[in-house]
Amino acid sequence: MRTNKIPFASMVLFLLGCAGGLVAVAPAATPPPAWPISTSAVPRDAALEARIRTLLTTLSLEQKVGQMVQPDIRSVTPDDVRRFRIGSILNGGGAFPANRKYSTLADWVTLADAFYDASMDASTGPAIPIVWGTDAVHGHNNVIGATLFPHNIGLGAMRDPDLLEKIGAATAREVAASGIDWTFAPTLAVVRDDHWGRTYEGYSEDPEIVRAYGGRMVRGLQGAPGTADFLDGAHVLATAKHYIGDGGTAQGVDRGDNLSTERQLLDLHGQGYVSALGAGVQTVMVSYNSWKGWKMHGHKYLITDVLKNRMGFDGLVVSDWNGIDEVQGCAKDKCAAAVNAGIDLFMVPEDWKNFLGNTVAQVKAGDIPMARIDDAVSRILRVKLRAGLFEKGRPSSRLLASHEAELGAAAHRAIARQAVRESLVLLKNRRALLPLDPAKRILVAGDGADDIGKQSGGWTISWQGSGNTNADFPGGTSIYSGIRQAVAAGGGKSTLSVDGSFTDKPDVAIVVFGENPYAEYEGNVKSLDYREVPRGGGAKDLALLKKLKDAGIPVVAVFLTGRPLWVNPEINASDAFVVAWLPGTEGAGVADMLFKSANGLDFRGKLSYSWPMFVDRLAGNRGDAAGSAAYDYGFGLTYADKDSRADLPIPRPR
Repeated sequence: MRTNKIPFASMVLFLLGCAGGLVAVAPAATPPPAWPISTSAVPRDAALEARIRTLLTTLSLEQKVGQMVQPDIRSVTPDDVRRFRIGSILNGGGAFPANRKYSTLADWVTLADAFYDASMDASTGPAIPIVWGTDAVHGHNNVIGATLFPHNIGLGAMRDPDLLEKIGAATAREVAASGIDWTFAPTLAVVRDDHWGRTYEGYSEDPEIVRAYGGRMVRGLQGAPGTADFLDGAHVLATAKHYIGDGGTAQGVDRGDNLSTERQLLDLHGQGYVSALGAGVQTVMVSYNSWKGWKMHGHKYLITDVLKNRMGFDGLVVSDWNGIDEVQGCAKDKCAAAVNAGIDLFMVPEDWKNFLGNTVAQVKAGDIPMARIDDAVSRILRVKLRAGLFEKGRPSSRLLASHEAELGAAAHRAIARQAVRESLVLLKNRRALLPLDPAKRILVAGDGADDIGKQSGGWTISWQGSGNTNADFPGGTSIYSGIRQAVAAGGGKSTLSVDGSFTDKPDVAIVVFGENPYAEYEGNVKSLDYREVPRGGGAKDLALLKKLKDAGIPVVAVFLTGRPLWVNPEINASDAFVVAWLPGTEGAGVADMLFKSANGLDFRGKLSYSWPMFVDRLAGNRGDAAGSAAYDYGFGLTYADKDSRADLPIPRPR
């Protein structure tokens, strides 16, 4: 467990609370006028609220706490759900039915049915349907054959909220096809330090983009409130996460401390939540980070006073994976402070039985008010009722369940391919090398050229995105596959040579390289020097670029990355440099932008993050007083732009 420096006065409160058998939470306050006053975007329904009150009267304390628990499918069985009246389950990254990576869509639906049937078995308590959540963060990325869209950093470069909503709707259909009700998306982090291992999960360093996107993704996933589409059979519950300030920790430390003022917390890190709540998001996930020393999972002021009371959120607040373990004075299986702070549903993946027993005991001891339990369960029931889970029946009986045509559907892949095209950012294009003539001889090199797993990044089938091969992405296309198709159609010849070796000198070389997949924890870095990041390519990629350039071959670099990195040497060694981010399964979208076409395609992607000039300095964010960017926020060339910039500076060897 990470620790944080806690102000002396707060520490005194914490110790006094522990001495009295209670766990202290952050001091309460009155929200200042800055936080918007609002009500739920989904109007209260009197009949629905009456059903909630009636259901509450039928539940024992133990059954109520059971509704507040969310185990991982690797640590819970349908019989457990029946016995303990569990309210929710999830599959973490790399969790599959029966631990089979190659589970079919039918396998997912069958397991969903088993958990649902157990929750509706009234022999051990009232029948309340279970709700299943999953991290479908760039498409339904836990399921083999799904459409994987560019990660959020690439979507931010599109500046296209309309397309983002279509991505949400397509993702919802694929999630619904697997019998799952809920996705833990969108991430609304405003990333201020790119050392953070989750940088690619944020749309931008700029709250303007995050606010423009948050509500549109929610609407795509859930449908629009007040319409027949809202949470119908083709839509799923969305989650605004991670509340709040996860992208603004000091030095970009994962789960670290956000030192923003309260005004900055709203203006920088809260804007995505304003739009998500405005679109009717039904769940909010709490962040691992602290705010000025207090862990968010125990922060009553921000969860209850601000989010629920002032901003009018009446859905459910869910914890992150074992997030309560980091609250001062708590453990994975025991945290009155988090319950009292306002968390309603607890993602306790393995230790859920102990958490259930401990929480019941804390209520009986008076450490947790019964009113707080009733409020939490009411919110959980409200979301289940709004989602129609009581009426939709078994997962296998629902509108899209087991529809193989939905998973990786051609229409969804077309949306993803368009997103890839719009997300690419052209940083360099000397002598107008791009677009290329597809009738030429094209050498394709680099270890990212024919690797769908690498181009898709973390949160791809497995948690870290590792251990995958192209065979794990049926229907997907690698970047090389897309290039090969484009060149064949144009009458040219393409050759794949990862190390750049050749017999006949090509007319041009395309080198695809970049970061290998990672997710939280393993993605944290101390340096933004591409050659030093743990999941980077070291010096070999620069050597490959130089080798080809020294041979007199024009070189196009295609860079796969989850954040802006210092790649001045690699940019200087290239004639054209394209940032492809982490484009997902539709690598053909990259090829669309590299070659001349009759449909008039052109680069439109613009940086939603500033790009560093110096190896030892951040680029600075939009709005900062001073920065040192090689390419400013909003930069992005088109074919028509004349590129006459000098080479970027490279420091002397250290």
